[in-house]
Amino acid sequence: MTEMTLVAGIDCSTQSTKVVVRDVATGRLIRQGRAEHPPGTEVDPEVWWEALGAASAGLLDDVAALAVGAQQHGLIGLDDRGDVVRPALLWNDTRSADAASDLVREFGGPGAWASAVGSVPVASFTVTKLRWLAEHEPENAARLAQVVLPHDWLTWRLGGRVDVPVTDRGDASGTGYWSPITGKYRTDILAMAFGRVPETPRVLGPHDSAGVTPSGAVIGPGTGDNMAAALGVEAGPDDVVVSIGTSGTVFAVHDSPTADATGAVAGFADATGRFLPLVCTLNAARVLEATASLLGSDLARLDDLALAAQPGAGGLVMLPYLEGERTPNLPHAAGVVAGIRGHNATPQNLARCAVEGMLCGLADGLDALRATGARVGRILLIGGGARSRSVQAIAPAVLATPVTVLASGENVADGAARQAAWTLLGGDGPPVWGLAPGSVFEAEPTPQVRAAYAELRDRFSA
Repeated sequence: MTEMTLVAGIDCSTQSTKVVVRDVATGRLIRQGRAEHPPGTEVDPEVWWEALGAASAGLLDDVAALAVGAQQHGLIGLDDRGDVVRPALLWNDTRSADAASDLVREFGGPGAWASAVGSVPVASFTVTKLRWLAEHEPENAARLAQVVLPHDWLTWRLGGRVDVPVTDRGDASGTGYWSPITGKYRTDILAMAFGRVPETPRVLGPHDSAGVTPSGAVIGPGTGDNMAAALGVEAGPDDVVVSIGTSGTVFAVHDSPTADATGAVAGFADATGRFLPLVCTLNAARVLEATASLLGSDLARLDDLALAAQPGAGGLVMLPYLEGERTPNLPHAAGVVAGIRGHNATPQNLARCAVEGMLCGLADGLDALRATGARVGRILLIGGGARSRSVQAIAPAVLATPVTVLASGENVADGAARQAAWTLLGGDGPPVWGLAPGSVFEAEPTPQVRAAYAELRDRFSA
């Protein structure tokens, strides 16, 4: 019997670290692990390293290659010795919202940003956090010699810190100072945002090696979580991925860069050499969790309640901006439930309007993606929220198209494993594993739900 060659994929998300180990030839899952992260919007990166150790304990000894997919945008500043200057500011930390507005204005407006780097920065983007740091923590800013992203830092640590940090084009495209259009850093933007130009990681190609671990495993370049998820589900040109995790994302693989001056669509690069136009909402699965808590129930009971209500929730409409919002760009907003009357004030209707409101925000993202020219064939529903029975039933009604819910649950880690296999094997593209056949859900469209949501959205975002 031929001995298997194994590869590992690591997902360092907002909430946890997940590790999968797969057979390089077939993609078959061999083993996996998980460790939780503490809550919050700023984290000492050492916590991620400790979580990786816990999640991977006993899993990586015999792997030939590995790679990291991690949450995008976060700011990690390193001093001239490579030590972390301050806790990392995560993508969902909105303290740099005013800095984002200032930078958009200073650089000439949204159109100028979209033309320069494919995206209009909001508080999530690394460039805005650099401005915030320069303005609010000048002593830490003065110590910062190099700026890296979460996946860059973990990749560097896996290599034993023996070389300088590196990154990939997918994650670099979410900083606001690397252009997927030109494939180069915009040092002028860095200087404008931070007052000087710190060191930035070298950008590797899609299957370049980032080094080796002390045990000899090849390290793939790694990438951002959305780019890794696209790899994990083997997204093709006609696929649109709708991911319901802590945040909600809608994205598609594209052959050419996009530049949306409205700011709704971020013009990212992907992890294969192509592009990944993406719409992100700050509030997705957390809406379901918060509503379940409000009702004194768990997520399974929330599903029961939501499915017991009629489409439209008896007139209740939720804008689920629990932590502010990124799309539309309302960082200081709060959630709103409107239309409450005596006859419709039921747990069932509240549960239903939470699911519908979350999905309506993603449906707006799907419309914005279509406007960039993305082709919508299959809609692939992924993320923790995709396991919700009410989401599965209501999503095709709100999105007005059937959805495929994929069977594999760790799409980011799977994508990182697939990238590791590509780095190990070489070739024109990553191996085709066919990991995630799924179930198709259909429902009659509910345009009245979208219309009621749009009316409330426009009223509160005016």
